Amino acid sequence: MGRIAAILRQIGWFWGALMGDDHYRRYVAHRERTHPGEPVCSEREYWRTRYADADRNPAARCC
Repeated sequence: MGRIAAILRQIGWFWGALMGDDHYRRYVAHRERTHPGEPVCSEREYWRTRYADADRNPAARCC
């Protein structure tokens, strides 16, 4: 049973990474590492900016 739970956790992690669940967390870690002491935008502001940038600069994407 422990092996099945571990596999399900790995699948959940992969799916979350694929869907972008960790983007904001990675952004915050990057900002703290490269720009210490500077303000970090909220998660809501981050996603709003990210989607606005994607709309202004369309790249190869499915939708």
